[in-house]
Amino acid sequence: MPRIGFPELIVILIIALVLFGPGKLPAMGKAVGEALKEFKKATGEIMGGNNTVASTEVKEEAKVEVKAEPKMEAKIEDIKREDVK
Repeated sequence: MPRIGFPELIVILIIALVLFGPGKLPAMGKAVGEALKEFKKATGEIMGGNNTVASTEVKEEAKVEVKAEPKMEAKIEDIKREDVK
């Protein structure tokens, strides 16, 4: 099966831009990225390995939430304590 090269990738991106428009393309990219992240996390858990990777990602997401919404800091700390138990 041939691999996708740079010219083919450019054609695919142009077609996606024409079909979905410049407004929806970033949202679709974000959704695909999140789906790949969840898939990688699930396969890691199934293979019996990287629980530390998953917990590190959760900690980093919690830090971002604390910075974004200071009012939620106490609730996030409660959630962290429940996860540790």
